[in-house]
Amino acid sequence: MNLLSIFQQRHSIRKYTGAPIDDAALTQIIQAGLLSASSRSIRPWEFIVVKDKDMLRHLSECRTGAAWMLAGADAAIVVIANAEVSDVWIEDSSIAMANMHLMADSLGIGSCWIQGRLRTATSTDSGTASITTEDYVRECLHFPEGYKLEAILSLGMPAEEKTPAELSKLPFEKIHYEKFSSTRYREILKSFIVCGICPQPDFTNT
Repeated sequence: MNLLSIFQQRHSIRKYTGAPIDDAALTQIIQAGLLSASSRSIRPWEFIVVKDKDMLRHLSECRTGAAWMLAGADAAIVVIANAEVSDVWIEDSSIAMANMHLMADSLGIGSCWIQGRLRTATSTDSGTASITTEDYVRECLHFPEGYKLEAILSLGMPAEEKTPAELSKLPFEKIHYEKFSSTRYREILKSFIVCGICPQPDFTNT
């Protein structure tokens, strides 16, 4: 399977069978994160691998309505970073997350990116005092104050199937050449048609 095919089949998987993830596969996912590009090779990130079921259930409450899948996950990788050693820790952490997300999918393991930075653990609508997702996860996992939470990757054997993305339905109108233009869609599309990337569209209603 080539890399583009992996991109096509990548989806966020939130439902898991409960079957365990092979240790060798989990190691490969972690290795993919460790191999991620990092500005000046500083690698400000740290990965906390969580497999304890009670802790996974506790972490599932780190965001209201958005982290519930952790309760049924077989493992999770919490990505934090030392913000004091790099001013692009967010970018570096995101690259590591993306690497692990794609690696999991290539191995047939379901995963979901749960955003942690700039999120809260409780809803202010309920009248309950809110706590940031970062502080909630810090209390659970005891990482130092100087470290910032980027995201959590939930992992489990998939209990749902999703259709791979079709290249012909990609938003090619988002592509600009040389400079920004809102009228270049047909020209760009023609180049992709010639290259065989997408089929001839029907312009009768455009």
